[in-house]
Amino acid sequence: MNLSTNWHDYEILASGDGEKLERFGNVILRRPDPQIIWPKSDNNIWNKWDGYYHRSNTGGGFWEFKKKLPEYWTIRYRDLTFKISPTNFKHTGIFPEQGVNWDYIIDTISKSNKDEFLVLNLFAYTGCASMAAAYGGASEVVHVDSSKGMIEWAKENMKLCGLDNKKIRFIQDDCLKFIEKEKRRGRKYHAVIMDPPSYGRGPNKEVWKLENNLKELIDSVKDILADDFEFVLINSYTTGFSQFSLNNLLRLSFKDYKIVTGEIGLPICENNLVLPCGVYGKITRD
Repeated sequence: MNLSTNWHDYEILASGDGEKLERFGNVILRRPDPQIIWPKSDNNIWNKWDGYYHRSNTGGGFWEFKKKLPEYWTIRYRDLTFKISPTNFKHTGIFPEQGVNWDYIIDTISKSNKDEFLVLNLFAYTGCASMAAAYGGASEVVHVDSSKGMIEWAKENMKLCGLDNKKIRFIQDDCLKFIEKEKRRGRKYHAVIMDPPSYGRGPNKEVWKLENNLKELIDSVKDILADDFEFVLINSYTTGFSQFSLNNLLRLSFKDYKIVTGEIGLPICENNLVLPCGVYGKITRD
């Protein structure tokens, strides 16, 4: 288990009975999490929330606030600053467990001696990994997501991080279609980052299903890697999709490369438990 432990502006204060209590800066949010199957402790800390996301029995849910929160606020990770805002689908614009992957991205790129380092970030969401790549010294970062709203959020994060002068290209497109376009153009990348959802739709209603399309995605990525590429990094939050399933898929496509898979997680302050937050896979040349 790789734990994201370098946070100062974020922590899980408590967990139990399908919920977690998190601190984002000076704001405490209470949200559901299906991985939390252990019981709550008898602790009045659970009443100290500023925002509480109530899940509906029919799907979706709504936020309850004890006080009026700003439309958004910011938190920092290393020298990066990210916008936080509670959304209608319970997310906040950031997945804090990814800090361990941002460290890997920053450190790997910054230690590279390449004159040119091109990075592709697929299903790029609000761009935290894109900012990590740019901060690490990538000569160009191509940020691809199907959601116009998420791309605008990523542009805000770029400004907050002071990376306006870095070469980040924001592209709204279906990720599989974009890879095919890059293949035809002969574009090659030194690193590819991808965070595919369980289910999604592209800007033209293209349907993405992880179980149907992930192998195609992995095979397509292989075609746009530079001969001297540094890494491919893939994350998945899909329930029931194990690191061994991911390892099998990667080995079928990248049998001649080094493959490492595992779980990522976050420490829980209250009782030293660990919250599992999905699986990752890394492909490198050695």
